[in-house]
Amino acid sequence: MQTKTLKWILPFVALTIGIAGSKGINALAAEPDAKAHVDSRPIVEIETVSALDHQVVINSYGEVKPFESTQLSVQVSGEVIEWHSNFVSGGIVARGDVLMRIEKDNYEAAVLQAEAELSRAQASLIEERALADVAADEAKRFPNRKHTDLFLRKPQVLSAKAGVKSAKAALKRAQRDLDNCEVKAPYDALVISRDVGVGQFVSTGSPVATLNNVEFAEIVIPIAGFDSAFLPERVTGIAATIKQSGLNGFTRHASIHRDLGVVDSDTRMVNLVVRVEDPYGLETRQPEVRFGSYVQVSFGGKTLNKIYRLPQDLVNNQTVWLLNADNELEPREVKVIREEGAYFYVSAGLNDNEKIVMTVPEYPQKGMAVKVAGADSSQHDTTEKL
Repeated sequence: MQTKTLKWILPFVALTIGIAGSKGINALAAEPDAKAHVDSRPIVEIETVSALDHQVVINSYGEVKPFESTQLSVQVSGEVIEWHSNFVSGGIVARGDVLMRIEKDNYEAAVLQAEAELSRAQASLIEERALADVAADEAKRFPNRKHTDLFLRKPQVLSAKAGVKSAKAALKRAQRDLDNCEVKAPYDALVISRDVGVGQFVSTGSPVATLNNVEFAEIVIPIAGFDSAFLPERVTGIAATIKQSGLNGFTRHASIHRDLGVVDSDTRMVNLVVRVEDPYGLETRQPEVRFGSYVQVSFGGKTLNKIYRLPQDLVNNQTVWLLNADNELEPREVKVIREEGAYFYVSAGLNDNEKIVMTVPEYPQKGMAVKVAGADSSQHDTTEKL
C-alpha cells in the first residue's frame, strides 16, 4: 500500500520542485535588468572664477645695522676723572649724557686769563676812543690846519677794536676747551666699546669709545629680478614690516628710506634701504631689533588689476582644467605672471564666471565627462536608461 502511495506522490513532488526551480532561475536572470545603471563618471569639485585687483607683496631679507657708528675722540688733553655708569660695553646712553669728564683746572684758568685779556682790550678801546674824541675837538678849533688820520687817532681806535675781537676769540676758544672737558653722547647710543679709565691721561684726538646710533637702524635688502618688475615707481616712504621668527620672534613697522641707485655687480640685484625708528624700543617700548639680526622685510609693490588667483596645484605646465556647459573637462592655457606663497596670479587665459576644476581626476582627458560633487545625477541616469 505504501509503495503505491509513493508512486503517486513522487511525481507531484518532482513537478513542484521543477516549477520552483524554473521560477528561481527566471528571477535571477531578470535581476540584472532590474538594477539601476551605475554612474561611473569621476566626481569633481568646481569653483567659479572672477577677476580681482591684487597688490603684490615683495619679501626680502637683510641684516639690521646701525644708521651710523662713531669712533668717539676727545678734543682736549688731560686726566680722566670720571665716567658715566652706562659708559660700558653694551650700555645705552641718551643724547647729551656726559660720558666722561677730564680734569678741567687748567682750562678754567685759561678762561679766566682770556676774560682778563678781553677786559684789558676793552679798556684800551675805551681809552683810544676818548683820545680820538679829544683830537676831533682840537681839529674843530683849528679848521684851517691839515689833520691826518694819525692825528685823529683813527688807526689807534681800529687797533684797539681788533684787540677786543682777538680777546673775544681767545675767550671763546678757552670756553670751548673747558666745555670739551665733558665728553657728551652725540645721540642716543649703544656703547660698543670703551677704551679709557679713571686716572688715564688722554691726548687731543685720542679715540676713547665706539658708539652705535640707536635712534635709527637700517636694513639693506636685495630685490631679485622677478620682484623688481613689481616695484612701485617711487619706493621712498613705503610702509614695510620686519619680522623675525623663532622663540624670541617679533614684528615691527618700518619704511623704505631710499634706493641705493645701483645694480649690484655680483648679484645683478637692486638694493633698497629700510629704516627702523627706535630699534631698541627706548621710546616706543616695542620689541628690540638688535643690530646684527637677520630679518624678513615685506612691503607692498604694484597693484595688479583684473587678475585671477589660483592655487598652485591647479596649474600644470601653464594649463588648468575647466568644466564646460556639457559637464566635460576642457584644458585651458593661462599666463602666470606672479607667484606668492601657495598661489599663482594669472593675467590671461580665463574669463569671469568660468568654472575651474578644483579636484582634477587622476588621468584627465579633453572631453571627459565628469560629475560635479553635490549635483543631482537623476537626469544622467534617465538618459542612459533610454
